[in-house]
Amino acid sequence: MLLTKIFADHPNTWQLYFQDSATPIMEGIVNLHNDLMFFLIVIAIFVIWMLTRTLMLYIKSNNPIASNIVHGTAIEIAWTVTPSLILMMVAIPSFALLYSMDEMVDPSLTLKVIGHQWYWSYEYCDYIDSGYISNNKLFMLKSLNYDSYMVPEEDLELGQLRLLEVDNRVLLPVESHIRAIVTAADVIHSWAIPSLGVKCDAIPGRLNQIGMFIKREGVYYGQCSEICGVNHGFMPIVIEAVNPKNYINWIKAKCTV
Repeated sequence: MLLTKIFADHPNTWQLYFQDSATPIMEGIVNLHNDLMFFLIVIAIFVIWMLTRTLMLYIKSNNPIASNIVHGTAIEIAWTVTPSLILMMVAIPSFALLYSMDEMVDPSLTLKVIGHQWYWSYEYCDYIDSGYISNNKLFMLKSLNYDSYMVPEEDLELGQLRLLEVDNRVLLPVESHIRAIVTAADVIHSWAIPSLGVKCDAIPGRLNQIGMFIKREGVYYGQCSEICGVNHGFMPIVIEAVNPKNYINWIKAKCTV
């Protein structure tokens, strides 16, 4: 019997942890979070132990005469150097992750994202004035752009997610370097897909870019993460990652003149 793993690529009820990662960047974010939690737990246990010992040893019943010690050079050096070393251990992987998020590999596909009140527009800009030959015939490709609106609750089909499903999904190929150029037409929005480790502000009059490398096929859900007005919670994002062959067939069907 063929078994398939079900990935959590959308928020679940009472979810406390991250959604399953689908890009190297998101894997790095999850690993950094786990490393930081280790330091957090160790420091929390130590601080609680110190407070407990202080309360037990320095209450009036155990020490009726107050100590006249006001400082200690050794302990002051220790509580200054130790946190500094911990911060350095945290900073090194943090900076490495930040620089990798800003690094832009030569992309094979550019997707332009435009935020509106309250929907998203997408443009595939790589296919203008290009074409392909099939059966000794030349077929020209036109630019592809469309709007993506949330599906109203009364129009949802069985299995679709409330407040997260859209009428036009974004189709992207897996195992390809993708550049998303993000902007807005009216107010500030934020294009965010947790499973992909993507969160990029959409600012009117400015182009921000972010890179993606999706490692597995799937449907990934996100939402606008910048309060942009009364319908801020009703402009979801849906990315459908497919294998390159299916993506090329989809582009041919959509863009062929």
